[in-house]
Amino acid sequence: MYSEPQTDFRAAFQLPVTPSTGPTDQVVRLISRHKNIPAPMILSASRCRVNVARARQLAMYLAHVILGESLTAIGHAFGRDRTTVSYACALIEDLRDDPAFDAAVTDLELELQNEALQ
Repeated sequence: MYSEPQTDFRAAFQLPVTPSTGPTDQVVRLISRHKNIPAPMILSASRCRVNVARARQLAMYLAHVILGESLTAIGHAFGRDRTTVSYACALIEDLRDDPAFDAAVTDLELELQNEALQ
C-alpha cells in the first residue's frame, strides 16, 4: 500500500534565516544599542514581543530609507519576504505622524548617516 510522504509544509515554506551581513549589520547594531535588544533577537525568525518586532521594523525601515538597500536585500538579511519589509516601512512611516516618535527616528537617521560617513 502506497502512502504519501509526510511533509512539514510550514518548514518547507519558511525563508532561511541567514545572519545579517553588509550594511544591514550597521543598522541592526544601532537599533540593538538604542533599544537595548540583543541583535540576535532583532534577526530572529520568530514574531516575538511587540518591542522586538517594532525594533526589527525600524531597522528594516532605516536600511531601506537611509542606506538605500532594496526590499529584497533587506528581506534576505532579516530572513523575511520583501513584502514584509514593505509593510514594515509603511508602518514606520505611519508611526512618524507622532512628533516624539518622528524625533527619535530622525535622531537614529542622523546617527546612521554619520556612521556611514566614517
